[in-house]
Amino acid sequence: MKVLLVDDHPLILTALQAVIQGLGDDVTVYGVASAGEAREALKRDNDFDLALLDLGLGEVDGFEVLAEMRANYPSMPVVIVSATERQVDVIRAIDMGAMGFVPKRASNRDLFDALRMVMSGGVYIPPMMLGLPPPAPGGDTVPAVMRRVPEPQLPAPEPAQKLRSFESLGLTPRQADVLALLLQGLPNKLIARELSLSVETVKDHVAAVLRALNVSSRTQAVLAVSQMTQANPGLAAWRPSTQR
Repeated sequence: MKVLLVDDHPLILTALQAVIQGLGDDVTVYGVASAGEAREALKRDNDFDLALLDLGLGEVDGFEVLAEMRANYPSMPVVIVSATERQVDVIRAIDMGAMGFVPKRASNRDLFDALRMVMSGGVYIPPMMLGLPPPAPGGDTVPAVMRRVPEPQLPAPEPAQKLRSFESLGLTPRQADVLALLLQGLPNKLIARELSLSVETVKDHVAAVLRALNVSSRTQAVLAVSQMTQANPGLAAWRPSTQR
């Protein structure tokens, strides 16, 4: 697995490289300190399996870089690793197609869990943002005295707490495909191209998916699926059907 890491703080960049490398011997981490270096790295090699992006890059808005990555490399999952934990930033990042949001104060275990979930097709959002209890203390978690008081929790769709399997959503195989691509942050036009469907047909499938999840927007759908996955650890991440 090849990972592109973008962070303009030298110490954090080095530390994150070491942590991510710990995922396994087959992991290669390429660290860069600016948006410009990230662009050059992707031009030289667009075969990265994952990108980790800091929002506070200094010379450019991290959200602009996220939008650029999603537009130019839609098949590459992007996970935000940021010092901010503001709800508005989390929602904006997920709404723009980020597959995960990991606070920099998270533990190594939290980061590992997030990356594994994303690489298996899921979406990771901090448990505190989903109304879920935080992980049990352990490892290198920040001492409680240093923890900031969390902001109010994001509203979580009630039905997501009751679902025990994705099959219980009652989606057709094609709607399942649409949901899988929706979770990757793809717009309707790209979903239509990927599945060889008309944009109008994709809109109908997206509407059906939102109804099944009892939500009214794409972002709420991502939050619902993320909550389902995290509230039920044994539940596999969403996978598209094999039908094309």
